[in-house]
Parts: sequence; C-alpha cells; structure tokens
Amino acid sequence: MAPRVHNLLLLVLWTQVAPARPGPKEEGDGGWRRRGAAPAAVAEEERCTVERRADLSYAEFVQHYAFSRPVILQGLTNNSRFRALCSRKRLLALFGDNVIRLSTANTYSYQKDTLYFFGDNNFTEWASLFQHYIPPPFGLLGTTPAYSFGIAGAGSGVPFHWHGPGFSEVIYGRKRWFLYPPEKTPEFHPNKTTLAWLQDTYPALTPSARPLECTIQAGEVLYFPDRWWHATLNLETSVFISTFLS
Repeated sequence: MAPRVHNLLLLVLWTQVAPARPGPKEEGDGGWRRRGAAPAAVAEEERCTVERRADLSYAEFVQHYAFSRPVILQGLTNNSRFRALCSRKRLLALFGDNVIRLSTANTYSYQKDTLYFFGDNNFTEWASLFQHYIPPPFGLLGTTPAYSFGIAGAGSGVPFHWHGPGFSEVIYGRKRWFLYPPEKTPEFHPNKTTLAWLQDTYPALTPSARPLECTIQAGEVLYFPDRWWHATLNLETSVFISTFLS
C-alpha cells in the first residue's frame, strides 16, 4: 500500500502548451505533443552520468544511494493507470475548470518568463488523480512523503536549487537533469533559465566542473539525496510527479 501523503500539492502548468495533435498518437504521447512542433531545441546529453538500476532492493538503495548519490530507478512500479489519467484529454475533462495561479519557478528566481502554477488547492480536490499513483516503494526514516505534480513545455525548467530528498517520475515527455553534491555550489545566475545556463555557462565548464546529468525518460524515476543542487530542463512537453521526503 502506498504511504500516506500529506495534503501538499504543487501543480505546475506551463502557460504555452499548444493544442495537441489529434489521432493515433494520443495513447503514446498522451496528446501533449504540440501541433507542428519543431524538433527539440536541446538534445540529450552525450553521456548519462547517473547510474540506472532495475530491480533495486531497499537494502541496496539505503547502502549505496539514499545518502550519497542520485540514481535512476527502473521497473519498480507500474503506473500505467496513472499515466492514462494524465493524458491531455483526461486531465482537461477532470480538472479543466480549475482556477490556477501562476508564479515564478522557485525561491532562487525572480524575473522568469516561464511561469508555473504553485497549487493552493488541497489534496482532496485532486484525490481522484493521486489515488491512482504508485510512488517508489523506498522511504527514509523520519520523513513523510508529499506529492508535487506538474506539466511543463519544451524549453522550460527550474534553475539550480536544493531541498530535501525525493523522487521524480516522468509520465510523458523527457526531462534533462543536472545535479551537484551539496559541497559543490554550481555557477549560475538566479534570474537566468536553465536553458540559458546550458547555452551560455555549460559549454565553458571543464570536465571536472560539470554536473552529473541525465535525461529521464517516461516511466523512469530519479532519486536525489538531501541538499543536492539540481536544475531541470524539459526537452519536450512533459508531465511529471515528484514525491518529496520532507
């Protein structure tokens, strides 16, 4: 049974998601691909430097990753039902009349042109969706899980920041992650987007100064430990859900 989740919701909506293409692609991309969309402006990394693990045991998770380094989890849960409910058509049918409020990406940003919705609604309002999500089966002693659900357009993302540990699962799309350990503060400007950082700062970094990085595909879950710096960049319109261990 999934752990009890506090009444915390962060529903992130990208303001420029265009109408989806109708037709047979609906099942594969959930209807989130933009009509006539050009190829992604940013490619995936040349080499993923975050380890991928399938069928990881809890003992291995605690010993090798929980307090020391990120890991990408594969095949631990089956969220096909939740994925179906997160299609563009189903979300609009269920929540299309909900009023949202847009704000900037996080506490390190002030002048973003990419706005997100930080939900003020309580968990009960979204229970018909969240009750079908199966979170990763790994917890940490003394923490309580809380969900954060989001939809973001291609080229959007969150600049470098840190907080407690957690998991982030991509439901549709692809999300590129950049991560630094707590003792290694990244070079970034708080009022520049992740895309601007990737284009302007990243190319000049020496190999030793580069972050751990990887593109998380649909169905994969990234775990990030406590206080690890991280930034994200959506390579295409993406639907995702995080489980914060607070």
